Amino acid sequence: MALKIRLSRGGAKKKPFYRIVVAEATSPRDGKFVEKIGSYNPMVDHDNKERLVIDAERVKYWISKGAKPTLRVSKLISKDGLVDKPIINEQPKKSAPGKKRLEREAEEVKTEAPAEEVKTEAPAEEAKTEAPAEEAKTEAPAEEVKTEAPAEEAKTEAPAEEEKKS
Repeated sequence: MALKIRLSRGGAKKKPFYRIVVAEATSPRDGKFVEKIGSYNPMVDHDNKERLVIDAERVKYWISKGAKPTLRVSKLISKDGLVDKPIINEQPKKSAPGKKRLEREAEEVKTEAPAEEVKTEAPAEEAKTEAPAEEAKTEAPAEEVKTEAPAEEAKTEAPAEEEKKS
């Protein structure tokens, strides 16, 4: 008989109230239970005494008999020091990438690493030459910058290029 210490829901719609019970693992959530050992009311303020009422001696007894608290219950009763605080990962196990995907990503990193070394040298030099030009653009007042100026420059550059080709 596998026992669990878990929550059993009660209360009205949108006004939950939970009993902390010891129940068989196969019994339904709100079904048959062995013993009620406390209550949890999430609608009450965090600092209110009635939010979590639990019989610590009975919890210790049932844990010694082999009952395992669920994740939510262990999180609640760990504040009282009855059990160790559970480790909750930020990324759930179900959404973690599989073995093949991790292998493919590792291979991509290996192939991109030599390519990045070559690319990092060239952009660094380009960044040095582009930085003063960007600063000059930011220093110029907005009134002097005209939208027609680049178009006129393009027209004047085109005939110059044609003359060079001839």
